[in-house]
Amino acid sequence: MDVTEQTFDDDVVSRSSSTPVVVDFWAAWCGPCRTLTPILEQEIDAHGGAVVLAKVDVDANPGLAARFGVSGIPAVKAFRDGRVVAEFVGARSPASVRSWLEDVLAPPRADTLVEELRESGELPDVVVALDEGDVERALELILEAVPIADQAGRERLREVAVALFDRLGHDDPTVAGYRRRLASALY
Repeated sequence: MDVTEQTFDDDVVSRSSSTPVVVDFWAAWCGPCRTLTPILEQEIDAHGGAVVLAKVDVDANPGLAARFGVSGIPAVKAFRDGRVVAEFVGARSPASVRSWLEDVLAPPRADTLVEELRESGELPDVVVALDEGDVERALELILEAVPIADQAGRERLREVAVALFDRLGHDDPTVAGYRRRLASALY
């Protein structure tokens, strides 16, 4: 679908809460864009509706290009839960686009880690906090556990915290504070 500055928030940002949306920032005069677009269309079609393709003409929608920091095209950005979760710039081969899409469609690392923790019985209080939707409490519990953990435990705590940071998004104000505190606790 073609999206504009007027339709972007509904067609991409809102829609990405239920289905990942891949946005192709392009222009008619761009040769690599004309090469990449059919590859994107083919690879996205192959996923049978698990992901949606939106196209933004940067010449007609310069505000969107500026909003998302597009300085070279083709620029491709994947949105989940209203934010960019993966991106690349330039033409790519079908195999490279396929691999990138598989990464985009894979369950978030935080989700798989929580399941691992649940199955192993590790960090049960962290799992409870996450089940209750209290990510800040989970991060507090992780920070409290760092000083008493052995090296392997510290690495596991770091892995879980980083996955939670990724889930929240790097521009979330919570992330910056906890990232600093985690670094101080670990090092």
